[in-house]
Amino acid sequence: MSDHNTIDKTAIINEYRLDEKDTGSCEVQIAILSARIAHLTNHLATNKKDFHSRRGLIAMTSRRRKLLDYLKKHSLDRYSNIIQRLKLRK
Repeated sequence: MSDHNTIDKTAIINEYRLDEKDTGSCEVQIAILSARIAHLTNHLATNKKDFHSRRGLIAMTSRRRKLLDYLKKHSLDRYSNIIQRLKLRK
């Protein structure tokens, strides 16, 4: 993604990591996917016929759903924390 409104992955990693060396925990992966989903949703609002990107968006949302399900099953407090921080549920 080389356009002017790219996603700053290092800032997201620094905000959601669990410790100093953490780059791939569920929280970090969910936060990065959420940023990419928001970016792609904005793109699809202006480019309604971009079906290849829409397919990628569906894949990203299902990957995020699977990560959230895993986190809910293994650590309910971390799950509720990430849901609240990312404002994913109403």
